[in-house]
Amino acid sequence: MTCNISLRAAVHRALRILALILPTIAWTAPARAELMIFPTRVVLDNAERSAQVELVNRDTKTASYRINIIYRRMTETGELVEAAKPPAGEQAADGMLYFTPRLVTLKPGESQIVRVMVRRPASLAPGEYRSHLQFDRLPDIEEASNIEVAATARESTTASIRLTALVGASIPVIIRQGQTDAKVTLDNLTFVPAGTEAGPSLTFEITRQGNRSVYGDISATYGPPTGKAVELGNVSGVAVYVPNPVRRARLPLTLPSGVVLKGGSIVLRYSLGVSEGGTVMAESRVAVP
Repeated sequence: MTCNISLRAAVHRALRILALILPTIAWTAPARAELMIFPTRVVLDNAERSAQVELVNRDTKTASYRINIIYRRMTETGELVEAAKPPAGEQAADGMLYFTPRLVTLKPGESQIVRVMVRRPASLAPGEYRSHLQFDRLPDIEEASNIEVAATARESTTASIRLTALVGASIPVIIRQGQTDAKVTLDNLTFVPAGTEAGPSLTFEITRQGNRSVYGDISATYGPPTGKAVELGNVSGVAVYVPNPVRRARLPLTLPSGVVLKGGSIVLRYSLGVSEGGTVMAESRVAVP
């Protein structure tokens, strides 16, 4: 007996698994390692009408991907959940986005440019509009139509099961219209000492205000009572999307050899990426007992 897991079911199952661990150890669902996507987010400001996304097949065999525009909404813990349509107060960009090609087939090591274009209505209100460009991997032709193997399995006295898990990846595409701005603060920062099963960590909230999303890097630095400060953790590409006002998070801390958390304080920073200047957007401090 041959059993193929559908692409949609596989994606949903992966997202459900990630939902259990996202609040504590992960920030964004990673793309499949076999497919490299650059850049990992697209932002089209007022004067910009198009952008390019490069796909590279890093797998050892040929792979095909179907490309679609979908909408994902962000929960308070940072999970991105697909929605049939944006809830009230959330603005999708799909009606303004066009892209080509819609289907790509890449040999091992081969790359392909996907062109993304935007057509803004003349009456478009100021603000930020977002959708996601979804890359769904299609079943391999050999696996999907191997009749001989299926027939042999049926005739055999031993049932065989073949599971083909297909996982997709998506990146946000953001359209900004008119004047947009945002402010961010780090609130309710709490130091959580090491427990019986987990090491020390920080819990906090990223609070966003304004009509645009924020996107930056999180870093935690420990300043002991004496001696030099040391970095305990960092995560790149942490977003809070419009219209979400807050994202609740937990950052596990990694102690360098010989470092003991006793006294002093930990500084948590939310900064722009290095390529954008590294400006600190928000900072908060918590004392260590």
